Amino acid sequence: MKTSADLVRDYLSAVGREASALPADRRQELLADLAEHIEVARAERPDASPAEILAELGDPRTIAATALAEAGHGTAGATGAGAWTAGPAGIPAGDGGAPPARRGKVHPLVPLLMLTLSLPFMMVFSAQPGPLFGVLFRLVGAVLLCTSVHWTAVQKTTGVLLTAVLPSVLFATWNLSNGTSQEDGAALLPNLVVFALLAGVAAWLWRVRRV
Repeated sequence: MKTSADLVRDYLSAVGREASALPADRRQELLADLAEHIEVARAERPDASPAEILAELGDPRTIAATALAEAGHGTAGATGAGAWTAGPAGIPAGDGGAPPARRGKVHPLVPLLMLTLSLPFMMVFSAQPGPLFGVLFRLVGAVLLCTSVHWTAVQKTTGVLLTAVLPSVLFATWNLSNGTSQEDGAALLPNLVVFALLAGVAAWLWRVRRV
């Protein structure tokens, strides 16, 4: 008897075979989006069986046909009543009574602003509880980034590492080597460096986001 992992693997393999005409990078992106959609659906609906979730996504041939049509390699395999409509990254939005692909409830700009502006907030309001709120902004921004549907898992991991983990490491290293706190004027240089890093990562995430 096949396990849940086997069903999902077979389903993604079938989509990959049907979409073999797509460029390799586009095909991998489609499979990654489908895998993430399945993972999110299983987390949100633990009572639903993998077979039910895969059935709601649709036939692999139809999904591949939709992706190929978007890429200009052909036409979608279904038209008229009950036809699939293309969702983000070529994932069908639904057919008949099937639920549409999940859309983000939080605008993608929100986590980027929280991650980027947390540092200026801490610099302006250097007295407590300003730094505490700044850290909270950064943590909430990281959580919103990780739970957003606008980026892939790799992009989310990279964003969190560069906007939340790396700044903490840089500040800790600076303070240990200089014996200063962030309230001191000597901390201006690392603050500016980290702010430039945050702004650059936010700009990159905004550019690569999925609409």
